[in-house]
Amino acid sequence: MKIIVTGGCGFIGSNLVERLVKDGYSVVVFDNLHTGNLENIKGLGVEFFNESYSKLTDLVPEADVVFHLGIPSSSPMYKENPRLVGEAINDAIEIFEYAKKTGCKVVYASSSSIYNGNKIPYREDMPIYVTDFYTECRYAIERLAKLYNILYGVKSVGLRFFSIYGPKERYKGKYANIVSQFLWAMQRDESPIIFGDGTQTRDFTHVYDVVDALILAWKKDFECEIFNVGTGVAYSFNEVVELINKILGKNIKPIYKPNPIKNYVYHTLADTTKAEKMLGFKAKISLEEGLASLARELSES
Repeated sequence: MKIIVTGGCGFIGSNLVERLVKDGYSVVVFDNLHTGNLENIKGLGVEFFNESYSKLTDLVPEADVVFHLGIPSSSPMYKENPRLVGEAINDAIEIFEYAKKTGCKVVYASSSSIYNGNKIPYREDMPIYVTDFYTECRYAIERLAKLYNILYGVKSVGLRFFSIYGPKERYKGKYANIVSQFLWAMQRDESPIIFGDGTQTRDFTHVYDVVDALILAWKKDFECEIFNVGTGVAYSFNEVVELINKILGKNIKPIYKPNPIKNYVYHTLADTTKAEKMLGFKAKISLEEGLASLARELSES
């Protein structure tokens, strides 16, 4: 059984690859190493290609599933370069074309940013209000997935991720999750910077739970579905700082600065009902457990 993971050297992708290899699967990684790093898959014994997805058929004539995670994953990336929208959509078309030819399934990354403009908690059946280039990109890929299912019978599952954090995130740098950035700063005895008053909230989800959801999405038989991947619990940035202080045994105060971001989203929260009922997914790792584990790992490295 052969599995393709695009973005397999990135944060989420490398955690998925590690789990798949551990479970005995043969894995092929495609990654352009923009925010990923080969160190993330070092020693895992996978095939690696830094190639265009247009070469998928030539390089991997058949596979059972493609996990398409190799999509630029942060709104500022698209703001800096709007052409990324077209590139990401064309990449997705290559993935769906490959699935059309080979008959494999596609599990792809979408985003909770799609819900911007709606009230929390976010449900999969909410209307979509396109608020930035990043949202347009992810929504276009979801629509393409539906179209490929209707026209060609390509089976796919899109997962709308909520604020993911965890190990192997260091190479994302400034694009890393805010809890990771807070933790890195506070381990160095530096004050984390909060834009605004710190009351904004996020549904922080550990990457190991996300990996569980990805594997369930592959193994369950769906024609074309969308699911939230979150915890259903939200924490404020102030609460995150308190938790990290508690874990590290410190008393570091954050620095508050005016929020410069236009259309800033102050609250996110997943309604996990559909994922629990249909996908069989429920997040297991609390934010405190996840942060404590991450802090231990970072102190040992």
